[in-house]
Amino acid sequence: MNNIAAFFDIDGTLYRDSLMVEHFKKLIKYDIIDQKAWFEHARDTFMNWDKRQGNYDDYLDEICDLYVESIIGLDKTCIDFTSDQVIKLKSDRVYKYTRSRIKWHLDNGHKVIFISGSPNFLVEKMAEKYDVTDFAGSNYVFENDIFSGIVIPMWDSVSKNTAIDNFVEKHNIDLSKSYAYGDTNGDINMLRRVGNPVAINPTKELLSKIVNDKNLCDITQVIVERKDIVYSLKPSVDMLDI
Repeated sequence: MNNIAAFFDIDGTLYRDSLMVEHFKKLIKYDIIDQKAWFEHARDTFMNWDKRQGNYDDYLDEICDLYVESIIGLDKTCIDFTSDQVIKLKSDRVYKYTRSRIKWHLDNGHKVIFISGSPNFLVEKMAEKYDVTDFAGSNYVFENDIFSGIVIPMWDSVSKNTAIDNFVEKHNIDLSKSYAYGDTNGDINMLRRVGNPVAINPTKELLSKIVNDKNLCDITQVIVERKDIVYSLKPSVDMLDI
């Protein structure tokens, strides 16, 4: 029997920010890494994005490079402790729409799968928190329990596409009846693969690709959640005019 699946990105789709950024801040708070890594390099990038003067994907790419560089040589005990703190203190800071959809899919017996560019040690804990079926995150490679600096990414569309192939085989998934939820350009192939794509608070780059793909545009639902209101929209070129 073929199964229906729901593929969820995490950062910006479920979680209202980036798990990696939250972990970065916790490492600084507990003096595990030097705060100058943030204040001398990441703060300007963050402020540009916060003032909506920068591109979200560029912001995350720069922060990710700095994060990886900053945690080289850390042992897994430090990583696990701070990861637990992120989940304990921040894991409920999610979009209510996405949380309700996860519950709806689980209640209906669907396979719920997280596919995220965040570190696998954070994605695994988030998957446990929300009791989902399976997950894939960026693989941060440890050697003798020390982070080596090697990362096998899961934030680009090609990597997520490969992950979906693996999950289809593992869980015997019928993609034509399945769902995908994403917010950035790295989720575009994930949305294209399923019969029910949903873009949640999409970036302009992702929305542009949806609008310019007639087949995808016709079936995609755009969700915008602001304050305590959820808006359901059809993608259109008018959304790109600003």
